[in-house]
Amino acid sequence: MLNRITRATHAAQTVAYQDGSVVSQVMFRNESGTITAFAFSEGEGLSEHSNPNDAIVFALEGTVRLTIGDEEHRLEQGGMLHLPADVPHALHGGEPFKMMLTILKKEPAAEGAAERSS
Repeated sequence: MLNRITRATHAAQTVAYQDGSVVSQVMFRNESGTITAFAFSEGEGLSEHSNPNDAIVFALEGTVRLTIGDEEHRLEQGGMLHLPADVPHALHGGEPFKMMLTILKKEPAAEGAAERSS
């Protein structure tokens, strides 16, 4: 387990912008998931990809345009958005942007229990 959140923390200050880069800092990790802070410098984004787990994006600073499946969204500071498991999504570069990403892992014990009860 990793836990960098041991006291009250201003989330946007956990990562700093670096020109031409995406900077990330894992703040918390355990068997249930992760919380990671990201800083995207101007024009930086993430190409389309998917994840086998649900995730929540929380905008800390700036504004970003996201595509989830075929739908486009605009996320502004203070906004949050659900990224469904296995659905392709992308973040499109624009202004500098910071976000907190929470990944919610599927519970392996529950999947195993369901298999045993069948």
